[in-house]
Amino acid sequence: MNIEIITGDLTNPAHAQALTRLLSEYATDPMGGSKALPDEVLQALPQRLSARADYLFVLAKDESGFVGLTNCFEGFSTFKAQPLLNIHDVVVSTHARGRGVARLMLQRVETIARERGCCKLTLEVLEGNRVAQNSYRAVGFNGYELDPAMGRAMFWEKPLT
Repeated sequence: MNIEIITGDLTNPAHAQALTRLLSEYATDPMGGSKALPDEVLQALPQRLSARADYLFVLAKDESGFVGLTNCFEGFSTFKAQPLLNIHDVVVSTHARGRGVARLMLQRVETIARERGCCKLTLEVLEGNRVAQNSYRAVGFNGYELDPAMGRAMFWEKPLT
């Protein structure tokens, strides 16, 4: 089974549809919160993302169609004075898991980040998602600390809506 990795283009209706379908699939998975995204979010998402200069996405496709999605946003490292690329979502359809889809998408994201002069890639992963953690470690991701005496970095949030 051949897997093709594509840099997404929201002006392509097939890519925009793949984005919303795969993100919707991910949201209903336990690792995505097990809750469907509202229709108004799915309808607005392609247009709102296309308005962002810091957004990029990568799709994976096999003979059955689009089976993987990686959403990324460019940020900035003040400690390096260089851009960074945050991987916000990594989605692989249930039927395509275990075939290296995530690894291939992450390799493409890394290539793009290097072309953009980024100093690092960042992502978050749930404690209970051991499969994803193993996948991320296999391509070089790890938790980090600035000073061992202060411990490892944690990801927190404060909802505003």
